Amino acid sequence: MESTDLRVFLAVAREGSITKAAARLGYVQSNVTARIQQLEAELQTVLFYRHNRGMKTTSSGENLLVYAERVVTLLEEASRAMTVSSEPSGPLRLGSLQTTAAVRLPGLLAAYHKRFPGVSLSLTTGLSHELIEKVQHYELDGAFVALHAPTTDIQAIPVFEEERLIVSEQAIQTLDEALTKPILVFSSGCSYREILEEWLRSRGIVAFNVMEFGTLEAIIGGVTAGLGISLLPKSVISRTAEAGLVHLHPIPEEYSHSATFFVTRKDSFIPSSLQELIQMLGESTINAGYKLN
Repeated sequence: MESTDLRVFLAVAREGSITKAAARLGYVQSNVTARIQQLEAELQTVLFYRHNRGMKTTSSGENLLVYAERVVTLLEEASRAMTVSSEPSGPLRLGSLQTTAAVRLPGLLAAYHKRFPGVSLSLTTGLSHELIEKVQHYELDGAFVALHAPTTDIQAIPVFEEERLIVSEQAIQTLDEALTKPILVFSSGCSYREILEEWLRSRGIVAFNVMEFGTLEAIIGGVTAGLGISLLPKSVISRTAEAGLVHLHPIPEEYSHSATFFVTRKDSFIPSSLQELIQMLGESTINAGYKLN
């Protein structure tokens, strides 16, 4: 079993398609197909179900996936450890909530890039559980998430403190009136949606009209236009409120305050590029008056 075969297997498992995996790896499709067939023959088991929409791992494939991720990651970490230089360089793959990416990260990442231009930054946005899963599967080096549930393989440091508010169109001045409107949220799994729905139920509101949106901009635009209300961080919506486009409604502290965490794997090699980012996060957090654990 060669490391190249495992890399090909990982790409197909993650992309769910020979075509997409080949494009990701820069291989021709026939080469990817041949590698998978060779690996299945060597292991004497079927690793994928083939169907019209692509490829899905079998139970054997799922078992191999765990080891393949470890092996490939260890090889990559060994390579990075052997090429460590005094100046951080190479790729740094980060993930973030959309709300955090919109307000908290632009200045931080701009300052980081200015200080370490040799690092190639990439940023993926998504829901907390999706981002944590990508960190666990070595697809991201670190991620900014909310409502972190402690796990044995993930370490988390609180980096930003957020105040959440109900946001409505400017014409709505009372919270009672705001709560008669539909709620505009991301898809299920969004921590802000879960908190909003929990708070509504605490007020005895169990039936509410939900409208799902794919982007933060769409939610803010819908609120501004009077389509409904949402729960958003004050840091995200304050400028829109100052412009007189929306009205902000405070909610009880037990629902309004939360931390954003930066999560990484406990067992991964920490390259200098990631070490420097964590150091900058510590500096910015302490300067903001929010202490790390």
